[in-house]
Amino acid sequence: MERFDRLAAELERHLQEVILPFWTDRMQDGRGGFHGRITGENNLDAAAPRGAILYSRILWTFSAAYRALGRPEYLECATRAKEWLLGHFYDEQYGGVYWEVTADGTPLDTRKQFYALGFALYGLSEYHRATGDREALEQAVRLFETIERHAFDNARNGYIEAAARDWSPIEDMRLSDKDDNTPKTMNTHLHILEPYTNLYRVWPDARLRERLENLVGIFLDRIESPVTHHLGLFFDNDWHETSRNVYSYGHDIEASWLLLEAAQAIGEDELTERVKRHSRRIADAALEGYQSDGSLIYEHRADGSLDRERHWWVQAECVVGLMWLYTYHGIGEALAQAEKTWEYIRTHLVDTAGGEWFWSIREDGSVNRTDDKAGFWKCPYHNSRMCLEAMACAGHLKK
Repeated sequence: MERFDRLAAELERHLQEVILPFWTDRMQDGRGGFHGRITGENNLDAAAPRGAILYSRILWTFSAAYRALGRPEYLECATRAKEWLLGHFYDEQYGGVYWEVTADGTPLDTRKQFYALGFALYGLSEYHRATGDREALEQAVRLFETIERHAFDNARNGYIEAAARDWSPIEDMRLSDKDDNTPKTMNTHLHILEPYTNLYRVWPDARLRERLENLVGIFLDRIESPVTHHLGLFFDNDWHETSRNVYSYGHDIEASWLLLEAAQAIGEDELTERVKRHSRRIADAALEGYQSDGSLIYEHRADGSLDRERHWWVQAECVVGLMWLYTYHGIGEALAQAEKTWEYIRTHLVDTAGGEWFWSIREDGSVNRTDDKAGFWKCPYHNSRMCLEAMACAGHLKK
């Protein structure tokens, strides 16, 4: 216990002294919002467009930090993010949130990625959880209803990727240029599961519970391989996988604990025990990518080769997954592994001069300064959540 407490205390300090000050000091735009980008060289791009993912994740991060630590500056940032998200990203005509707006808040890319709606729901439900704010809960429930109305496949189960602004079909459904253009993906299902879990904590609605249980079942019965226990990434409408032999170690380890978190929120002992068995197997599969230096590599490619880049979010989720293995599965050696991953992060990824973390460490050991320090995808959510989960696990272990 003392050893875990030391790790949790160190991560709490890191959250308050390194991660969050970067966002409060460097990213606020002086006009009630947050800038859209700071480059990997720590240069502000004030004209950069702003993404729904960035704003939703800032909202979740500062709401969660305020709920855990009670600092008024965190509430101020969370409120700023909430107001900007609802004021500039929410589509008053058709519902849902735009994918991207300009620096002044003008809609730029109006397509509806259900991944983004999920993150907006995640942030708003956490703001309500932290503050009791009624508007945030009402908007979160509204997004739940929108996702269910426009994304759920009643015939074949699961959720489609995207739609046009008016919810009509869209040809290119990809979340990013790196993804396959398929109607269903593991990633979007994971980030609908995650906000539904959070919403259920504050709004224990029977239909939401049924959908959350269904999502857990989709992962265990459709997305997890019964042979390798890795998660498939891309699927057609009938759940035929189009990405065989491609494994995302970071998503595997992230899903291993998010699935157990969902089962715990539902609160059924039989389901929790079933998910616990699966989550252990998924975590073990993820840790095939765990390296002797404590890092977790990025991906196993279809041709059998490995992408050995160490991405910031993968390392953060590795720490969380290992802490959950220690806390909820009783795997003693997982604590030492988590400590080793944190040591890798602290030594290689934390920018001691500019604040926050770098995007990644390349396979040759060099720092990736090409990709953003803060931006459309580089947000404070994964690494802040790592710190907050350490605090939560430490609290659980004391019970």
